[in-house]
Amino acid sequence: MPIELFHQGAHRCLMFADFHQEDGEAVQSNQFLLLHGAAGAILDPGGNVAYNALYLGLTQHLAPPKLSAILASHADPDIIASLDRWMTATQAPVYISRVWERFVPHFCKPGKTQGRIIGLPDAGARLRLGQGADLFELWALPAHFLHAEGNFQFYDPVSRILFSGDLGASLGAEPGRVIQRLDIAHIGRMEGFHRRYMVSNKVMRLWASMVRELDIAMIVPQHGAPMAGAAVPEFIAWAEQLACGIDLMGPAQYRVPT
Repeated sequence: MPIELFHQGAHRCLMFADFHQEDGEAVQSNQFLLLHGAAGAILDPGGNVAYNALYLGLTQHLAPPKLSAILASHADPDIIASLDRWMTATQAPVYISRVWERFVPHFCKPGKTQGRIIGLPDAGARLRLGQGADLFELWALPAHFLHAEGNFQFYDPVSRILFSGDLGASLGAEPGRVIQRLDIAHIGRMEGFHRRYMVSNKVMRLWASMVRELDIAMIVPQHGAPMAGAAVPEFIAWAEQLACGIDLMGPAQYRVPT
């Protein structure tokens, strides 16, 4: 069953969180369905581990031909490895950084993505999805090197949810539990991942400065639990000061193995 993150009038945000392998071989990941009237978009649809259940979940709320967009924060397998099957099941275009525009067709059989990949410019965009009374906006925010070279987060101005991709990931956290305060236990679920996967503190500081301009009710990462309430500004402040990635690299990490 999906977790409902937001529902007001015709606008809904659903999170699907339990499609990973039960034996723990695949990392837990969240997939998202945004609905606005008779239109909808999927964010970070995941790999083949997630496809069958996510497709069935989609059909409970929206006819697949009505899907307006497939949005990918970046091109990792846990983000978009199921693309070949979505290209068959829907007519939706794929929005992804132009950095990955010519790489994602490698997930599909030859020709299946022809004319269906929309490369997002580095500066991002305010996307208008759906048609007529079902038209809605989703903002693609630049989040490059957090952690991918071409990386976007997606902000929904109706629900005020920031879909943050890998930033904010909490490994081992329960996806159905919304974090209201950023306590030591939750930081412990995030810290190792962020120190390794985020590129540098400089980029974290630039991101923090950007998102403080937004009215954010909830930050929802691609792994682990959403954050809301006081945890939102607390997470932004924590990320802003975190040393990570190349900040932690030195000669000890670049030695010829013995």
